[in-house]
Amino acid sequence: MKLDKTGPFYDIRVWDNFHYMNEDETYTIREYFSAEEVLKKCKTIVDSHLENGAKQQDTAAEIYRAYTMFGEDPQIIARNGAPGVEFSGWNYAKARAQDYVRKDGGTSDGA
Repeated sequence: MKLDKTGPFYDIRVWDNFHYMNEDETYTIREYFSAEEVLKKCKTIVDSHLENGAKQQDTAAEIYRAYTMFGEDPQIIARNGAPGVEFSGWNYAKARAQDYVRKDGGTSDGA
């Protein structure tokens, strides 16, 4: 379905934490119709990086630190009168990092 650009919608601007504030290292995901949809996508982006970090890190603090150093930080941009939607990738990652700690206590290489 093509977006009606005359109505409210959301874009996501994704920043690379490793290249913080470098516009050349960002990208935009366009055209979400609802706050729920755009929030879900932002959470998916952060969760993906937490999951990858958990393969190499053992504690929530290490997983979070890896995200803040190397993950992607999505920012929601409301367009055409869409209501603002607050989302902080860093806050979300901090709250979720514990969920990615391996329960078996082993290392990522199985040792």
